[in-house]
Amino acid sequence: MGRQESYDAVIVGAGIIGLATAREWVRRHPKSRVCVLEKEPAVARHASGRNSGVLHAGFYYAADSLKAQFTLEGNRLMKAYCEERGLPVNRCGKVVVAAEPGELGGLHELKRRADANGVPLHWVDERELVDIDPNARTCHRALWSPLTATVDPERVCEAMRREIADLGVTIKCSAPFRRAVGHTLQAGNETIRFGYLINTAGLHADKIAHGMGFGQAYEIVPFRGLYLKYAKNDDVVRTNIYPVPDFANPFLGVHFTKTADGSVKIGPTAMPAFWREHYGGLSGFNAGEFLRIAGRQSRMLAANASGYRRLALEEMKKYMRSHFIRLAARLVKRLDPDGFGEYLRAGIRAQLVDRRTGRLVQDFIVEGDGRSLHVLNAVSPAFTCAIPFARHLVSLAEQKQGGVAEHEAG
Repeated sequence: MGRQESYDAVIVGAGIIGLATAREWVRRHPKSRVCVLEKEPAVARHASGRNSGVLHAGFYYAADSLKAQFTLEGNRLMKAYCEERGLPVNRCGKVVVAAEPGELGGLHELKRRADANGVPLHWVDERELVDIDPNARTCHRALWSPLTATVDPERVCEAMRREIADLGVTIKCSAPFRRAVGHTLQAGNETIRFGYLINTAGLHADKIAHGMGFGQAYEIVPFRGLYLKYAKNDDVVRTNIYPVPDFANPFLGVHFTKTADGSVKIGPTAMPAFWREHYGGLSGFNAGEFLRIAGRQSRMLAANASGYRRLALEEMKKYMRSHFIRLAARLVKRLDPDGFGEYLRAGIRAQLVDRRTGRLVQDFIVEGDGRSLHVLNAVSPAFTCAIPFARHLVSLAEQKQGGVAEHEAG
């Protein structure tokens, strides 16, 4: 092994949560030595850089969840962060529409959750919807979210990388975490001493947690998300248009996204992937992961928790481009099926599964002790929540340092 360095805090994973956590740590403790480890040659190469860029408002989530606790404030703070740095923010809002009368109950549930979470969400009728977006289609009523916006996730992550580097944080890329024993870890060819470790490794967070004695009840199962660009024109929609979600699962369904630069895309899929970095073809193939994840998927299909069989079948249908487009077309009055261009680069959702029940975990999950903290489930809206969630993580770390090992699930 090469030379050994020592840091007060080491954050594993340079996605948006890892970057924001390093930022929060060094802002609170400006004299401490902080290091971010990243296995890729640059930051935000996975979920954070491939994110839709939507800043959610916080009305999807149960009031007692960590997601509800952080989304509204995260929306405000991320907008402010971008505007302070001259990064684009498209304040285009969002409508949630009902494709048929049977979905109106879902709209009422969303409004109930919004009210419980203190999130502005407004009823609009079909006439009022025309003023917001003339092409949006609903059955009788829709919900209007004025706070929803879109940003450029890669530019946000790069701005945060530059900021924390200027604050003295060491960012080590091409330095994959290998193992930790006591307060010493190995990353790449280096041995590093750490006072405290925070695991924000996304797709690989469960492996790191398991090796350090945490997250044994959970494992990550990847889902591949694809977006399809609408290439014909950018004014097909004015705002983000979403369907009523299936509350039994954490996916929001195929929708229209109005990006930070004003372009339009539909998606995402939530197709089961069979290894952690299964972006397409055999890229990133790992035989061990394939066997483990295929086995887990098989058990989930057999158990059918939360209607998983139907979810998997519906997602597999989205491999048919025509079916994918038809799902989006239900949300608007006019859409040219021939107006779509190529699929955009895929993203992988690092979805946590509870091994005991086979259920997809809906909320953020954090476990840790006086040596380390592990973010096991940081799926959407983690990008929106990044700044207040990082504050929460650093506060937890401060509380746990020197304390008795304990577990916390949000």
